[in-house]
Amino acid sequence: MRSRSVMSGDAIAFVPLGDVAPDVVISHMSDPRMGVHMPLLTGAWGDDDYVRFRAAKDACWQRDGLGHWAILHDGNYAGWGGFQKEGDEWDFGLVLRPDCFGLGMMITRKALAFARSDPRIPFVTFLLPPSRTKLGALRRIGARFVGPVDHDGKAFLKYRLETA
Repeated sequence: MRSRSVMSGDAIAFVPLGDVAPDVVISHMSDPRMGVHMPLLTGAWGDDDYVRFRAAKDACWQRDGLGHWAILHDGNYAGWGGFQKEGDEWDFGLVLRPDCFGLGMMITRKALAFARSDPRIPFVTFLLPPSRTKLGALRRIGARFVGPVDHDGKAFLKYRLETA
């Protein structure tokens, strides 16, 4: 799938979520492997779940001028992610299709380059479920562990990375 790019270069492009067909995102989020590290994901998605997801993500763009993108790798949908304002903090989230898990660090580095160029984002937070045990990449990019937090009734591990 080719699409206009909001931020591209290399093989990765960040594009509006609406540039990807709803059934592609629904299929991605309905894959049972997604729930392994997504405590807030409660099962397979349908059309109503997608509509709620898009409305919530579009509202972030309207409110904050920034939010989540669809992420393309070589023109193909790899997942979604980006920056979402949580209180006074910008949280970075990344949800990749299982066949694209190996792209996480490349995508994260590109997103962090964006964050470093945006004066609104002096630091980025990452909320990871306790089931995520391979966290060396976060430490290598300079993120530090803040502590455990509760988000929507689920436990997460919070990390912070200075961007300024």
